[in-house]
Amino acid sequence: MIHEFSRTELLIGEEALGKLRRTTVLVLGVGGVGSHCIEALARSGVGRLILVDNDKVSLTNINRQSIAYHSTVGRYKTEIMKERIHDICPETEVLTYETFVLPENIEEIFEIRPDYIIDAIDTVTAKLAVIERAKKEEIPLISCMGTGNKLHPELFEIADISSTSVCPLCKVMRKELKARGIHGVKVLYSKEQPVDVSGKETGEEKGSKRSLPGSISFTPPVAGLLIAGEAVREIIGWEGR
Repeated sequence: MIHEFSRTELLIGEEALGKLRRTTVLVLGVGGVGSHCIEALARSGVGRLILVDNDKVSLTNINRQSIAYHSTVGRYKTEIMKERIHDICPETEVLTYETFVLPENIEEIFEIRPDYIIDAIDTVTAKLAVIERAKKEEIPLISCMGTGNKLHPELFEIADISSTSVCPLCKVMRKELKARGIHGVKVLYSKEQPVDVSGKETGEEKGSKRSLPGSISFTPPVAGLLIAGEAVREIIGWEGR
């Protein structure tokens, strides 16, 4: 019988597809990386997705996020993503949390235990809280180390954070994880030297405590797809193939 995932089943087999349909993946962040990653997971056949993001679509998201259009500006990213997933496969279960990821609300976010976690959020404190919880619960995780100010998606790599180089966020995270005694964290990072955008402004900076990174259409999506691929292969036991 023909279905949404017939071609996927042809590639990976009925048993592996069935495993994906029974899997719950928690994705934190529905931005440039997260939105493309989530869509790839949905199209791969993941049966339940838990999405966490408190942001609404803004005009400046349109250059890189799969849920960002003029018609969706002002709407919650999680809400739009849920609609897209159900248009791909109505049977896929989607749970959404319109909240920022904070150490204080980790318990709420982990109310339903996922089988796999994808961290596509920006802040170090939130990343650390998620990684700590994943390690405590022994849940597989991959963390994105950022795609801002980068133009070369071919330089992305997936590795243990202990073997990373160049990436400024990796350097900070390595130090913080070491201080917490946490090891064996899988990340996606880039060996590209970030483009220097200091001193440049878009008009969005008013009220912001940090400088905003530059971005482009093709870099975050590639990161999201690479992460989705790694997650799917690990879930079905094809890691390294």
